[in-house]
Amino acid sequence: MQLGFVSAILNDLNFDDVLATAAREGFDCVEVMCWQPDGPDKKFGSVTHLDLTALTQARADDILARCAQHGVAISALGFYSVPLSADREQAEAAVAHLHTLIDAAPLLRQSTINSFVGANHLLSMDDNLRLFAKVWPDIVRHAEDRGVRIGIENCPVLNRNTWPFGVNLAHSPAVWRRMFDVIPSASFGLNYDPSHMVMQLMDPIGPIAEFADRIFHAHAKDMQIDRERLNQVGSLAPPMQRSAAKIPGRGEIDWRAFVAALRAAGFHGALCVECEDHDYEGPLEQRLEGLRMGQNCLRPLLGETQLGS
Repeated sequence: MQLGFVSAILNDLNFDDVLATAAREGFDCVEVMCWQPDGPDKKFGSVTHLDLTALTQARADDILARCAQHGVAISALGFYSVPLSADREQAEAAVAHLHTLIDAAPLLRQSTINSFVGANHLLSMDDNLRLFAKVWPDIVRHAEDRGVRIGIENCPVLNRNTWPFGVNLAHSPAVWRRMFDVIPSASFGLNYDPSHMVMQLMDPIGPIAEFADRIFHAHAKDMQIDRERLNQVGSLAPPMQRSAAKIPGRGEIDWRAFVAALRAAGFHGALCVECEDHDYEGPLEQRLEGLRMGQNCLRPLLGETQLGS
C-alpha cells in the first residue's frame, strides 16, 4: 500500500513543485488533478496540475521522467466534475473530458482515473439511475478498451443548492450495488473515502469487505461530528452543518481498523491524504503542516515507502 496525497491542496504550485514537495515530505505518490483548464467547472475552483487535453507520447514521457526524477508516482488522474449534471454544458464537458483522460492514461502508463458518477439533483434516485444507465456504459467500455479503471468517489457533493440529493449519486453501499448491477465491468469501481460515510452517520469500515474487488484507490480524510450541534439540528439538516472535515487523526475514524480492513480485503493501491480541514487550508506552510499530520497518522500503519507493493 502506498501513501500519497491529493494534489488539489497545492493548487498554487505547478506539477514539478508538487512532485518536489511530495518527495521532500516522504510521500510515495500523488493523485494529480487533471481538470480542463478552461472548462465550465473553472468557476467552482477546479485544479489543473496536468493539462491532458492534447497529450502526446513525447509529453507523457517527459511527465514520467519528472516523476522518476523525484521518485514519486502518480496514483491516479483526478477529475471530479458532474457527468449527470442538470447543467447540460457541465454534463457534456465532463463526459468529453473523461474520454480525454481515458485516452491519455495509457500514454502515462496510468491505469486509474478517479471521478464522480454525478447526479441531476432535480431528479429522483430511480431517474438518476436510468440516466446513469444511458451515460456511463459508453464511458466504461472506452476505459475497458484502453485498459483503464475508473474509481468513483463516494462523496454526495451537497451544498445549499443541491440538498438533499447532492450531485453525485454514488454515496452509499445501497447505490453502489445498483450501479454495479447496471455496469458489472471490472473497469468500474470505487475511490473509497471513509469520511463521507461518517458524515452521513454510517459505518466507514464495514462495507470494505463486500466491495473489496471494487476498491481501486482510497482517500484519507477524517470527519468530526459535532454531537451537540447534531442534537440541535437533527440528522435531516445538511450534513456539513453538524460535521467538519479533518486531517486523519483529528476526527472519528479508527485509521488502524480502516487500514487493517483494506489489507484484509487485498487492497494494494494508494491511500491519499485529502486535506480539506479548514484549520489547514491557509498559507502554504499551514497546508504542508496538515499533510505532515496526515502522514504522521498513517505512515506507522502502512510501514515505510512501499512503491509497487
